[in-house]
Amino acid sequence: MTDGARPAAPRRPPLSLPARLSLLAWDTARPPHGGVLPRLVRAGALAELAQRGLLVDDHGIATPADLDSSTGDPVLDGLLELVRESGPRPWRAWVGAWAGYTFTAVREQLTAGGWLRAGPRRALGFLPPARYTPARAGVPAALRERARRLLDGTRPAATADARDALVVVLAVAAGLLPAPPGADRAARERRADDLAGRAAAADPALGRVLDELRAALSATVPAAAPARG
Repeated sequence: MTDGARPAAPRRPPLSLPARLSLLAWDTARPPHGGVLPRLVRAGALAELAQRGLLVDDHGIATPADLDSSTGDPVLDGLLELVRESGPRPWRAWVGAWAGYTFTAVREQLTAGGWLRAGPRRALGFLPPARYTPARAGVPAALRERARRLLDGTRPAATADARDALVVVLAVAAGLLPAPPGADRAARERRADDLAGRAAAADPALGRVLDELRAALSATVPAAAPARG
């Protein structure tokens, strides 16, 4: 290193799927603890565990592949342990069951990693929660815009990055990428289906899991989800 040169900043590890979805959905104008966000984060964690082969589909039941494997990610490993210790449940049930547990773990992980900043606790109420804001204000909007470009673009779905495709598919199911005025909604739905196929191209079983996760998320979205910046 030459005199006066600054050392390179350490690279952040890639975001997990639930962490990326959490940031994409984060909106400081609305409380992030309610609505679909915890379920979206849980669905992302389930999808990542399925993609890694640590949760497998057994006739619609989310089933651990073994009793010993782990990812090294405390959020994913916490959910994997929860599934192991609980009775058999369908994928759709796991999207909502104790979803706040995974959401809180992701929020803490993002805060520790410098993606979120915890503000002072509000003065009113009993044990009021801290308010969390993105450390870089433009990150959530940038992630949503990246997802919109993939959803509304003309690039063949088969050439998309599989993880980018997963993000779009789950975000659409959660109502976070609403169609702009005049958009062809049927074409967007077909595009989301094509991206789901891309995400599961290497594993048809993952396609069945995604169908279940998308259905569970869609069932929680109001008929007219508000647009987000």
